[in-house]
Amino acid sequence: MELRQYVRIALRWWWLIFLPPLMVGAYGLATYRPAPSSYTTSLRFTAGQPQSLTTIPGYDANYYRWLTSEYIVGGLKDWARTGAFAEAVSRELAASGTTLSADSLRGAIASDNARSVLFIYLTWGDREQLLALAQSVTKVLQEQNAEVFPQLGGQPAAVVLLDSPNPAPVGISLRARLDLPLKVGLGFAVGLALAFLAHYFDPFVREKDELERMGMKVVGELPKGGRKTKDE
Repeated sequence: MELRQYVRIALRWWWLIFLPPLMVGAYGLATYRPAPSSYTTSLRFTAGQPQSLTTIPGYDANYYRWLTSEYIVGGLKDWARTGAFAEAVSRELAASGTTLSADSLRGAIASDNARSVLFIYLTWGDREQLLALAQSVTKVLQEQNAEVFPQLGGQPAAVVLLDSPNPAPVGISLRARLDLPLKVGLGFAVGLALAFLAHYFDPFVREKDELERMGMKVVGELPKGGRKTKDE
């Protein structure tokens, strides 16, 4: 099939080609809801064992302080990912007058570490609540870590906050921006498929080329709308 034949099919069934993308676009615009604003911040901590454990005779402070710091930071990172940590932060927030469920906080808290430095990443939809969340996370890490480190004999590890929270707005993801254009493009592809399907099942002969391909000889052809005479 030549290119001009594709063009003829597209011009003949143009309404069928544009119908699906128009419907998808209209539905997308009617149901569009702007993405909720959210904020994110990160906190860095260092941690070490209680000072009381470094006074044991024969204790090599320089070696064990650095070694245990990495172990403790790794343990804090794993603890921050648990539901128990989210519940502890939720209780701490409630004590300060902010009510946030533990289930919602589990999705808002992420953690990682680089050797002896702990990273806590927080994301929340309200800037003031995010600041309160950062404060509660810090307090739980510093004051309640003895519960997850029985190796320290019930004494809390020394957790030091290295920087203050600095909430920043989260931009709209590329996927969210391209969602509607991709759907319209898919609707356009469906429209093209429908146009060629309609052409395939069309029972009418519309071009002389179609008759010639069937082995018939075309003697004459009437132009569309007829031809006006000089008298007219």
